[in-house]
Amino acid sequence: MSLKHLSLLALASFAYAQTNETAPDLAQALNSSSELSILNGVLAGSPELLGQLGGLTNITLLAPSDAAFAEVDNATLSGLTGNAGLLTALLQYHVLNGTYLASAITNSSVFVPTSLTNPLFTNVTGGQRVEAINRDGNVTFYSGLLSNSSVTTANVNFTGGVIHIIDRLLVLPETATDTLSAANLTSLRGALNATDLVETVNTTPNLTIFAPTNEAIQNIGSALANLTTEQITDVLTYHVVSGLGYSSGLENGTELTTVNGESLTVTIGEGGIFVNNARVVVSDVLIANGVVHVIDEVLNPTNKTLADTGADEGESGFEGATPASEVPYTSGQPTPTTTIGSEATEAADPTASGAPTSTAAAAPMQTGALGLGALLGAAAVYLM
Repeated sequence: MSLKHLSLLALASFAYAQTNETAPDLAQALNSSSELSILNGVLAGSPELLGQLGGLTNITLLAPSDAAFAEVDNATLSGLTGNAGLLTALLQYHVLNGTYLASAITNSSVFVPTSLTNPLFTNVTGGQRVEAINRDGNVTFYSGLLSNSSVTTANVNFTGGVIHIIDRLLVLPETATDTLSAANLTSLRGALNATDLVETVNTTPNLTIFAPTNEAIQNIGSALANLTTEQITDVLTYHVVSGLGYSSGLENGTELTTVNGESLTVTIGEGGIFVNNARVVVSDVLIANGVVHVIDEVLNPTNKTLADTGADEGESGFEGATPASEVPYTSGQPTPTTTIGSEATEAADPTASGAPTSTAAAAPMQTGALGLGALLGAAAVYLM
């Protein structure tokens, strides 16, 4: 369903491009808006970058408004504009490949490739993705840490495509482990540390990670205590799939191959999206090398029983396991300093074709001005 939807968007963008030859160029279009004075100033100070962006065709530029820049603290903005490589990466992430009018974005999520391909910042084939969806009449884009940016002014024409003005800068997706920390999935992060899997999950391209909550891992504490390090490694790698599995592309009965060579089965029903015994409770958290889905149970490679999809929660895959007194693997793990969106995925409509839409609706990441880590994610290290 997602490929079909993206193809329809691409067809619409091609048709639009044929009628856009008399529009202003990028610089003229940006300067025509009173909402974009800060962005215009940033680009005026980076003429080479403006030239690069202005030379692109068949694109959609998500242009942060002055109000969006006002959420960024002065130190971060100064550091960003003083680092050409980082500024380029961030603005490339605001460039969608294809011309997408607001009317073409529906209530079914699509994950649109962007112009960000620099391996220092992303390891996703075809360009890092942005989730696009029309939510209750508001065209919204989700980026790293489920940060949401809404369109305030749509369909500003220019020769290379179309501009949508947005109310918040997109956030560059972080590494898998930093995202786990931000999502308070510290038990999984600690387990990855303990089994030397951090480099694997952070650097392997195009991964889908099903991440159990801290509670899910604590609930099988007695089973974990009886496993060897090799067995725990096998359990952890059973949660990692080679390939990009955004929720819009998951269909009932889909089998996914994990990095340890085993298979997971996706089932979709009234209760939502399930993988084997576990229910997806937060979907489509974008990371530097793929996507994370949060699940409510730990997957067991030796027990591939499927959950009842009519239920509103998953079922334990470790029969007879009892909870640990404390959350395993969290000793020494960093306390989250940012947050991610907290709403869970909606239950799938079993009468609808294809996969359910993602509902990773995000609250603002924090109430104050956005700091370095919150805005730039893993890329913040390049300013230090």
